[in-house]
Amino acid sequence: MTATRLFDRAVIRLSPGAGEDASGFLQGLVTNDVTGILPVWCGLLTPQGKALFDFIVWPSGRDLLIDCEADAADALVKRLSLYRLRRDIAIARDGGLAVHWRPHTGDGAAPDPRLAALGERWVAPTDADDAESADAAWLAHRLHHGVTEGRAELGEGETLWLECNAAELHGVSFTKGCYVGQENTARMNWRQKVNRRLLVVPLGQSDPERRRTAYPELGLAVDHVRMDAASPARLPAWLAEALARED
Repeated sequence: MTATRLFDRAVIRLSPGAGEDASGFLQGLVTNDVTGILPVWCGLLTPQGKALFDFIVWPSGRDLLIDCEADAADALVKRLSLYRLRRDIAIARDGGLAVHWRPHTGDGAAPDPRLAALGERWVAPTDADDAESADAAWLAHRLHHGVTEGRAELGEGETLWLECNAAELHGVSFTKGCYVGQENTARMNWRQKVNRRLLVVPLGQSDPERRRTAYPELGLAVDHVRMDAASPARLPAWLAEALARED
């Protein structure tokens, strides 16, 4: 049986007490609309609009589930807890749940909200039989499609959210209310001017001064590239098509 579990991902559960609303709490913090159809891909930003965390939000009754990097989960719990103040909303890792993925769609799980070509994913109870990891396959598949994620690639407060190709990957709502970092993000969108972007490039063509991280085993790197210097051949098809529509 093909492995599906992503051990590099963790699940955070937001559980509201009586009279509280987890969606309303998160709605005022993250880049996407979490009051509508889920799952959605979101960012939690600095006030300047730079990415601190990226994650996928799932429904679970009155609760919300956050599918995030395992290595960043504790820091994300801490950050969200700072915004909670005195609200009766429990925020904690849920070790009883795991994130799964497969490279195609149509088997009943949710298509990745960023790009259908990424396949489908789901959250399910942990199972001792899920000992085999799909993380390496997911990494190769994701980078093949030119999609970046996580702190190693997006940075920690280093990259503007739209430079992470968030608009093109459905990671931001420009019609919802305010959230942390909204002003600068909305201004960039209004000006239609994203000067730099994160791109997956062949390792041999990567610029060490602009490199965020490298994957020698895959022959790839993630660079923070000036768009006026970027070769059109470097752009993944979904990004090239989106930019062509904007023009």
